[in-house]
Amino acid sequence: MSTVIASTRRRRQLALAALTVLLHVLVFDWFGGQLGRPSVRHAGVPDAMTAQLVPDDAPPPPAPVPPPQPALESPPPLPEVPPPPLPPLPPPPAASPPPVPPVAVADAGAPAATDAATDAAAVPDAAAAGQGSAAAAPAGVQSQQQADAPAPSPVPAAPAARRYRVDLPPPADITLDVVRIDPDGTRWDGDALLSWTIAPTGYKVRVEAGIRVVFAHVNLLTLTSEGTVGDEGFVPTLMTEKRRGRSLTASHFSRDVGLLTFSASQARYGIAPYAQDKASLPLQLAAIARADPQQLSGTVDIQVAEDRDAAIYSFQVAGQEDIETKLGRIATWRLVRPPKPGSYHSRLELWLAPERGWYPVQIRNTEANGAVTTQTVSNIVTKNAGS
Repeated sequence: MSTVIASTRRRRQLALAALTVLLHVLVFDWFGGQLGRPSVRHAGVPDAMTAQLVPDDAPPPPAPVPPPQPALESPPPLPEVPPPPLPPLPPPPAASPPPVPPVAVADAGAPAATDAATDAAAVPDAAAAGQGSAAAAPAGVQSQQQADAPAPSPVPAAPAARRYRVDLPPPADITLDVVRIDPDGTRWDGDALLSWTIAPTGYKVRVEAGIRVVFAHVNLLTLTSEGTVGDEGFVPTLMTEKRRGRSLTASHFSRDVGLLTFSASQARYGIAPYAQDKASLPLQLAAIARADPQQLSGTVDIQVAEDRDAAIYSFQVAGQEDIETKLGRIATWRLVRPPKPGSYHSRLELWLAPERGWYPVQIRNTEANGAVTTQTVSNIVTKNAGS
């Protein structure tokens, strides 16, 4: 039995071997016929893949070495372009001299304490800071600039003035009550003092004005005038003005050169005969009336210096009238300076008292806006010359 099985198994193995050899012969014969034929590839049919059996213990194939890349050539350097030349710096601006404004007549206010009473409605603010300084120009530029600069405006000739005889009033302290009515009807009360002394060497006038606030007194204005006395009466050389919250200003009468100048402006004027300042004006009018009241007929024209300008004040006698004061009823002559377009816009009135040495016993200023300030004498104290 075992022999038969072994014989059958052997015959099967031989048949399989013969079949295997036959298949190999057929395959080799087919490949041999394909070797001389051109290769035809059909679109969409992938290439044949070759598989190779590799033993498990065989080392992995080396990684393919990429072909060497050609070295990148560095771009040629850009040509150097020189930077454009900088434009030349402009020369520094040359310092120009301050312009001299044209000589013009400004709006003139009331003389003496009247201007102070105008401030009773509100205490003015302090003056602003000064101007900055300019850089100096080179010598050559400065010389050329001076050559090109316009010549300063000529000083106008002093206006002709009517001649007056004068008789100076005795030194005195005149106290006045001040009442101001604003355009809206608001009332302010204050007081003023007009004081002066006369000596052989000259005179001094001082004006102070302020308002009363409850039980206190607030000074708003201080005016001073000093100079000499002579055939023209009061001959001022310097007036100073100090208002509350503002810087001190000065008006200079340079009589050696006949020039009137101001610290607060560049205005210049020729000095006219009988020229006065705001502080001395009421006393000069009293001196003219004392010498001869008939000199008040017609128009009394007087050049008056203020804090930064000057103008011709023109007074006319408006009549004679009595006024009520704390000293009683006083007979007066009323002088009026009406508004003058282009010069001043307020109306100024003065009352001179013949029975009181022609002292000014009332002063009123009516402003263009309707505000009215009135100063009325409350006391007069005469004093010796030089005291």
